[in-house]
Amino acid sequence: MSMINKEVSDFTVQAYQNNEFKTVSKKDILGKWSIFFFYPADFTFICPTELEDLQNEYSEFQKANCEIYAVSTDSHFVHKAWHDSSERIGKITYPMLADPTHALSRDFQVLIEADGMAERGSFIVNPQGKIVVYEVNAGNVGRNAKELLRRLQASQFVAEHGDEVCPAKWQPGAETLKPSLDLVGML
Repeated sequence: MSMINKEVSDFTVQAYQNNEFKTVSKKDILGKWSIFFFYPADFTFICPTELEDLQNEYSEFQKANCEIYAVSTDSHFVHKAWHDSSERIGKITYPMLADPTHALSRDFQVLIEADGMAERGSFIVNPQGKIVVYEVNAGNVGRNAKELLRRLQASQFVAEHGDEVCPAKWQPGAETLKPSLDLVGML
């Protein structure tokens, strides 16, 4: 079943950000764009490379009025320990959400029940709290923050310009397509 246009369920979770514990809830994501970036676990191998890659692009996401939420089933205490002990993770300034109850992982349908961990899922959520783009990768395949940013920018563009669509490899400022009325139903 597709997750496109699924509204994120109400949630309240603990988070670690900038040397502080805080609470993040659904009300925090409404009114701006969000990325929910699920990863299997703290203190692993591919995850720190992905999270560092996101940090390297974080200012671009912020310029696009988008917050990044890294999510694993670890607690906020484990996030802090990882942040304090890893050079790569120590750079992170965006919120790291704790999902030890698996509420978010279940809602986004990325929970691996047998392992109690999340798949590598990336979700772009619009200001109304609805998923507009997502992908789920195998656990041994890392993701690319620049491509995720491009997908965010394309999603924002089509949200603002409803009569235009973004072709493959579209970048901000590039040509878009205006489908003819008789082909709209075929998209």
